[in-house]
Amino acid sequence: MIRHGKPAASWGEADQDPGLDETGHAQAREVAAILMQMPPEERPKFVVSSPLNRCRQTAQPLADALGVDVIIDPRVGEIPTPKALSQDERPAWLKAAFGGLWRDMVGDLDYEAWRGEVSAAVADYPGGAVFSHYVAINAAVSLCRGDDRVLTCQPDHTAVMSFDIDEGVLTLVALGQEASTQVL
Repeated sequence: MIRHGKPAASWGEADQDPGLDETGHAQAREVAAILMQMPPEERPKFVVSSPLNRCRQTAQPLADALGVDVIIDPRVGEIPTPKALSQDERPAWLKAAFGGLWRDMVGDLDYEAWRGEVSAAVADYPGGAVFSHYVAINAAVSLCRGDDRVLTCQPDHTAVMSFDIDEGVLTLVALGQEASTQVL
C-alpha cells in the first residue's frame, strides 16, 4: 500500500481533486523505480489506485514500468466526508477525528465498517501495489495493529506499507517512511 505523491493543491483549495505537483511526479517516478528494483518474484504484478487524480498519477509510472493498466478501486479512496459538511468544513472534521477513535467518528457513515472495507480491498489484491491516501492507510494499519485510534501512523508521500495477506486477512509487515509533520 503506497501513499500518493505530493499533490498540487491541499484541502480547502479550489481544486477538490488535484493531481500531483512537480515534486509529486518525481516521487511517483522514484517509488516506481524502487519497486522495480525488487527481485522479479517479489515485484508487484499489478497496480491498483484510488479514483482520485493524485493516486492515479502516482500509480501510473509503476503501471507503465510493469506494462499493465491501473485498476481503479474506490474502496481505497479518501475517507468520505459527512454529507452535511461542506468541503471547507472537512479539515476541521478530520482534525477532530484524528485525535479520536474510529467508533467515535461523527458522520452519516459507519467509519469502523469503512476501515474494514479499506482493509478488505487491500487484501483483495495480493501481489499488487495499492495506491491510496493518508487516512485509508491509517485505516488498514490500525486494523492490523488492533489499535482503535484513527491515527496510528503518519505515512509520508509515496511511503510504502508492506502487508502479508493470508486467507484474506492483512498483517502489517513493515511501516513505510513517516512524515516529519502531521497532515493537519
